[in-house]
Amino acid sequence: MQQHRLRRPRMSFVARTLLAAAACLAPLAAHAGAQVEERLAPSVVSGLSRAVADNPVPRHYIERASVREWLADMSPRLATRFPDEAARIEFLASVHYEATRAGLDPQLVLGVIHHESNFRKYAISSADARGFMQVMPFWVRLIGTPDQNLFQLHTNLRYGCTILRHYLDIEHGDLYRALGRYNGSLGQSEYPTAVMAAMKRYESDNALAAVKTSAALPSH
Repeated sequence: MQQHRLRRPRMSFVARTLLAAAACLAPLAAHAGAQVEERLAPSVVSGLSRAVADNPVPRHYIERASVREWLADMSPRLATRFPDEAARIEFLASVHYEATRAGLDPQLVLGVIHHESNFRKYAISSADARGFMQVMPFWVRLIGTPDQNLFQLHTNLRYGCTILRHYLDIEHGDLYRALGRYNGSLGQSEYPTAVMAAMKRYESDNALAAVKTSAALPSH
C-alpha cells in the first residue's frame, strides 16, 4: 500500500514578507536587570519629581568649549552606532548634559547605556525596562507624569541619571553598590564590573593625556 506523506503548506511570499516586517518592527530585547520598586518617603518622591521635571538641554549648551571638546572626542567612537551625525551629536550632548546635571561622570552614563541597551533606543528587557538606560515604567508612576515617554531620548536619560544619582546617594557614593541597585542585582559583582569595563571604552583622551602629563611631572 502506497503511503502518502503530508506536505506542509508553503508560506506565500506575501506572508513571509509580512512576517519579516513584523520582526523588524518588534521592540529589540535587552538583557538587562531591573530596578526594584521600593517605598519612598514623600520628601524623596518630591525631590525626584523635581529632578525629572522637563528641562530640555539649554539651546547653546554644545557651544561651550568643554562640551565641544568632549563631543569631538566621543563622536567618532559612536559613528557606527549613530551614522547620522546630527542624531549622534544630539545623543551625546544629551548624555553630557543629563549626566552633569545629576552629578555623574558622562563616561559612566555611556558605560551604563553600552551594557544596558547597547545604544538601542527602543530596547525592552524581559522585566519591561525601557530605552537607552533601561528604566522601569514604575518610576513614571512614582515620580513622573503619565505623558512622559521612556522611549524619548531626553526623558529616558533624565530618568536614568536621576535614578542612578538617587542610588549613589543611598549608598553614600559607593558606585559598585549603586550600580547593583540600578540593575536589581545588589550584592553581586557581575553587573558593576561589566559597566565599569564598558566605561573604560569611553575614557576621554584628554583626561588620559592629563593623567600621563601629571605622572610625568617631577615631584618636589
